[in-house]
Amino acid sequence: MDATIEQVDALGALTESVVEIERTISSLQAARDGMLAVGARLALQVAQQAGHPDFGDLALRTVAAEFGAALRVSDRTVQRRMAAASFLVERFPLVWQAQGAGRITANHARVIVDAGEHLQNPADRDAYSAQLVEFAESESPNRVARLARRVAERFQPRPLEDRHRDAREQRHVWVNDLTDGMAELGLLGPATLVHGAYDRLTQMAQSVQRADAELAGVGSAELAGVGSAGLGHGDATVDSGTERPDEASTVDQDSRDPRTIDQARCDLALDLLLTGTPAGHDTPDGILAAITGHVSITVPVLTLIGQGDTPAELDGTCPIDPATAKTLAGAASGWDRILTHPITGAILTVDRYRPTADLKRHLTARDQRCRFPTCGMPARDSDLDHTRDAAHGGPTTDTNLGALCRRHHTLKHHTPWHVEHLHGGVYTWTSPTGRTYTDHPPPQNTVTFTDDESDMVAPF
Repeated sequence: MDATIEQVDALGALTESVVEIERTISSLQAARDGMLAVGARLALQVAQQAGHPDFGDLALRTVAAEFGAALRVSDRTVQRRMAAASFLVERFPLVWQAQGAGRITANHARVIVDAGEHLQNPADRDAYSAQLVEFAESESPNRVARLARRVAERFQPRPLEDRHRDAREQRHVWVNDLTDGMAELGLLGPATLVHGAYDRLTQMAQSVQRADAELAGVGSAELAGVGSAGLGHGDATVDSGTERPDEASTVDQDSRDPRTIDQARCDLALDLLLTGTPAGHDTPDGILAAITGHVSITVPVLTLIGQGDTPAELDGTCPIDPATAKTLAGAASGWDRILTHPITGAILTVDRYRPTADLKRHLTARDQRCRFPTCGMPARDSDLDHTRDAAHGGPTTDTNLGALCRRHHTLKHHTPWHVEHLHGGVYTWTSPTGRTYTDHPPPQNTVTFTDDESDMVAPF
């Protein structure tokens, strides 16, 4: 009400511009999906005409690697995008065309395709798409998603029981590294089990907070006012105006558990995963219960002794705070000592007080991850590959060995991609189209020195 006519007009013009830009972005994303789908079709065409026995898998990897290296994106990510683009373009053309015309966004298209991915009949898919596109032109993606699931059921020829049995095959767990020494653990599984596990964690967290509140002197009447709704939002606090008995007032409030319900749920989940026994899967002799989790921490010795502030690194992927690194180092059953050049930071050698598999540890420490451009698969989960085949005289040395994940190990041997191993562990890859990509060993998490030895330089 306080805006001038000119300001209202400016707002209207801005709104129109934002809408037009969003339409353009949606159209360009649809165009990109079209190109990715053409790339996938090209790979399958090459595989078909050559009679490849793998039904085009390596051809698709080859094209995805070409796209990924040029875009500086993991080829796994590109191949997933190619598959999603092909699915959209070929199975839901009405949705793709609507996005290309700017009538709906990529988010609208995604929720429509996700809900209707099981529809097998092309006529059913078109009828389903037409109904949802019309609705999506005037509604938000979250509202479209709800309606899409309902409409898709009408066209679903298979019973939900059969579809759920197939969907269970996709259950898995994943990890995403975040900033500030944090990571995200995800899980895809049957809804009843996932919700049941979440409810159990919630009840455990509520019990912890309820017991803590009782120890702090909160009366039963006050606890009755802290219901599950309040705890669910992490606000299980007592009204500061409530009077307490004299003995309760003497309780040290600083001793109360400061965690919110979400924090308690997280701590309990990790505690159960790291220390709990998988009762439903263990063997009579308890083999699974004896398994413990392992991580690899790289920490500069100056940080370890408290004279440096360079963060430690977890599995060569994300930094962690020095306090956590010291705690883990103190409890470690064994250390690998990585000696680096004080000026360049290059790895010199890896040893151990009881040396075993020196070369393997050296290469794992040097490479840290798969040596194909854009790949982040940890070296500990990869193959140690001879760049020049040992059968053809290639030496088993650090100048001829490097970490390649199974995917890129296969790509190297069975596709036109070619790799050259240069000095210092540098890899040069040549793609089928002749483009070259250089992959350097990741910098070590160490400290280097300038000519003035008092000046330390953290790894870049």
